[in-house]
Amino acid sequence: MTPKVGILMGSISDAEVMRPAVQVLQELGVPVEVRVISAHRTPDLAHQYAATAAERGLKVIIAGAGGAAHLAGVLASKTLLPVIGVPVMGSTSPGGIDALLSTVQMPPGVPVAAVGINSAANAGLLAAQILAVFDPELAERLADRRRSMAEKVLQADQELQRIMLPTEAAQKDTQ
Repeated sequence: MTPKVGILMGSISDAEVMRPAVQVLQELGVPVEVRVISAHRTPDLAHQYAATAAERGLKVIIAGAGGAAHLAGVLASKTLLPVIGVPVMGSTSPGGIDALLSTVQMPPGVPVAAVGINSAANAGLLAAQILAVFDPELAERLADRRRSMAEKVLQADQELQRIMLPTEAAQKDTQ
């Protein structure tokens, strides 16, 4: 099956942060490809990847990088596909703020969507939502996921009520 989402990272050390994007998309039945491509160490490859992404069938690109985090912006400069940046908190990063600012501070005309620091799962979900605009079955799978999340919150609420506000009968038993 032709990948619809390309998931790139600037370094193999970003793999664990980016894994949730792969997992979310696979759970939703969205085919992906995963690559390590550096904006700084392999710029020609980054340009080629982005420039050929649409003709290879990709619909969305997710790019995770830390530090200067130029990968998403470099890719966005070479494609009209939506690019979602995942700022990665690296070992020398001050809480990932440098990567966040590098990702969101794009110049006018070359937008990059951004999720929170290390929030690759949200990047995967955002990519799926973009695809779901034209795929009703994917939209239904996303809706099912949301319903499941809501059900878990309702179950947690019921459990909290049971623990924090015991029934009158239980209060009488303790007296």
